[in-house]
Amino acid sequence: MFSFFTSAGLWVVYFIAVEDDKITPLNSQYNRSVSKSPPYISIAGDAPPASCVFSQVMNMAAFVGFILGVLRYLQLKPRVRKPWLNIISLVAFSLACFGLTLVGNFQLSNDKELHNIGTYMTFCLGTLFCWVQSYMTLKVNLRNEGRRAGIPRFLLSGAVTFCMLLYFTLLAQRLHMYAARAQWALAMFFLAFLGTFAIEFRHHHFEIVCSDDQEPPVSLSETFSEVSEYQSDQL
Repeated sequence: MFSFFTSAGLWVVYFIAVEDDKITPLNSQYNRSVSKSPPYISIAGDAPPASCVFSQVMNMAAFVGFILGVLRYLQLKPRVRKPWLNIISLVAFSLACFGLTLVGNFQLSNDKELHNIGTYMTFCLGTLFCWVQSYMTLKVNLRNEGRRAGIPRFLLSGAVTFCMLLYFTLLAQRLHMYAARAQWALAMFFLAFLGTFAIEFRHHHFEIVCSDDQEPPVSLSETFSEVSEYQSDQL
């Protein structure tokens, strides 16, 4: 559900930007003589009203993604033989989620440097998270579903890595239309990867327990009963 709503939110941003003539559609050829910008995700969510939806989607995705990363860490914690891999995975994904908030809250036209820092954090650390989780999926083998979940994750991790390298390569060559398509594919593959956690989460139930370590206070009736018992013993 998380992946579906996040991807749907991004496409809503895209269609709003296209409707407002802010970007060139993905299925057309980019022409520099036209006033429209290439359809990068950041440019699509750069100007209102699309920027309002974009910020909301990015913030919600970062929050829910962080919770997902913590639940995944707790799920694997009692089963992994190399706990440092689990810790690295959690830290990398937490920083990637933080980078996602930078992307959503600091638009490209307002603070380009901070926006790009968030982009690099999200893409690079998110890719690291994908590979580490794919490896741990096969090693832990929850409910004997390691291959069932691990093989698609390795394939998606490869697709994410390929799209990321392709995106930066095309961007360096200023092939903006192709770079934008690679960026959208990268985002969709990454969200699809996060959606695969539903395979293992369906076997687990998570609860939040709040407990008090102090002894419960003694009620007045219990005090009277203890006093009466003491008096009867004295008699």
